Amino acid sequence: MPPPLSLSSIALALACCASHALATDGDYQTKTPYAPQQDPATYAAPPAGFQPIFTQLVARHGSRGLTGMKGDAALYAMWRQAAAQDALTPLGRELGPNILALMQANALLGHGVAGIDKPGYGNLTRTGIEEHRQLAARLLARLPTLFAQVGQDAATAPRQLVTIHSGVDRARDSARFFTQSLLEHAPALAPLLYLPPAPAPYPQGRTPAVQPILQPDGVNRFLLYAHKLAPRTDFVADRANPYFATYAASQAYQRYERTKQLHALMDAPAREPAAAAHARHVLERLFTPAFLAQFHGGATSYADTGSYTFTSADGKLTRTMTGNGKTVIRSLNAAATQLYELYAIAAGMRHEVPADFSRYMPAEDARYYASVADHEDFYQKGPATTASAGMTWRFALALREDFFNEVDALAAGDLRHAAKLRFTHAEMIIPLASAMGLQQPLPPETSYSHADSPWRGQSVSPLAANMQWDVYRNGDARLIVRLLYNEKETPFQPSCDGARIAPGSVFYDYTGLKACYGHAAAQ
Repeated sequence: MPPPLSLSSIALALACCASHALATDGDYQTKTPYAPQQDPATYAAPPAGFQPIFTQLVARHGSRGLTGMKGDAALYAMWRQAAAQDALTPLGRELGPNILALMQANALLGHGVAGIDKPGYGNLTRTGIEEHRQLAARLLARLPTLFAQVGQDAATAPRQLVTIHSGVDRARDSARFFTQSLLEHAPALAPLLYLPPAPAPYPQGRTPAVQPILQPDGVNRFLLYAHKLAPRTDFVADRANPYFATYAASQAYQRYERTKQLHALMDAPAREPAAAAHARHVLERLFTPAFLAQFHGGATSYADTGSYTFTSADGKLTRTMTGNGKTVIRSLNAAATQLYELYAIAAGMRHEVPADFSRYMPAEDARYYASVADHEDFYQKGPATTASAGMTWRFALALREDFFNEVDALAAGDLRHAAKLRFTHAEMIIPLASAMGLQQPLPPETSYSHADSPWRGQSVSPLAANMQWDVYRNGDARLIVRLLYNEKETPFQPSCDGARIAPGSVFYDYTGLKACYGHAAAQ
């Protein structure tokens, strides 16, 4: 029998995170490093007679680097040309070395870090690793009686801690660091960790020449990468297949992303006079007016071309990165937007890149570019408009139903799962919030704006964003549920208020909650 989970380790988990900040300064939009949004000491206690029986979460991967050498290389090419023309201000001369340092950090990201298999762009940063380690520790600290009971009973009444992820490295690694942290604080849980087999081999039903692609255990693209299901890997032809509707919704969404209708909505801020004003305010601090004037009339552009070789400080890793030329800066607005992207990503790379990119992005301009990114995400990933009829989130319905299916199993007496842990991306967290009814679409005639809408990427899906359901049961087998969104006690959709166990309570009767959502299969 494994040693029981000690309450002293739970206390340690709580102590390690008690001083964690509840907010992060800066306008980094969905690149905002994670901070829990409520002090755990203020969580409501469950009603008398109820004990925790299960918990589940879905979490975005932690803080990461850039996903590829694109805008950074294009902006560096622009800087090099300005340097060759002696067209840099004193502050601008400092920008180039900082961009190059950021590129090097991304090219080597994860080198020497146990648990990172392949260093390079797109990996978790040290901040991102710690975000998930602390998230796991706070989960243990929040539900000590659940995990103590699970650990003590592991030999006689085994229950599973089911872990799944999207299959993308940063989501897989977030799962790895999260579960490592669980076991450091609670070694008795080790026998309970379980990576279920991936859904049956896909693609299916195309031609005999197409071989099904087997995914590793623990991967579920249909739940956690549904925004980008691909015919090559995920094709589903059989309408009776449980993932048919999700695949169809994913294909419909990807078609919608390419429509002129969507891009007209997303591109609206770029047509406003504020775009040119903010671009000039950012860039004239770095480049001479004559150099910037070369953009007029499309006379010049800069792309992510060329090769760069970087070697780690210990000399053990050398990587050569070559741009593909697909990211092109053709305007002042494009240049300033790319600089904002570097400013935002650098917030989660403070251990890897000591450069302070806020020097190049004044606060008022950072707020503006965050608002533009929010505008784009609201229409592309968020609730969008009533006219879009859920196109931007219907592929996340299967993920929502997976939450209900887990609690349904408990209600039916199936206690095999003590927890279900899912690791995904912003492109799933944001649509899930809409599928849960936590966000509302706008009428087609109303345009999204910061002034009129509370929707913010930094609160909807910061890095390591998460939704968690804690499930409690009493002696009469009644189940109640609490929703934590970024670790803040959060109401379910307004139409479910009648399922609260008492007016204003954060606990919901599961039977009423299930009826409120209809527990409908994704369709």
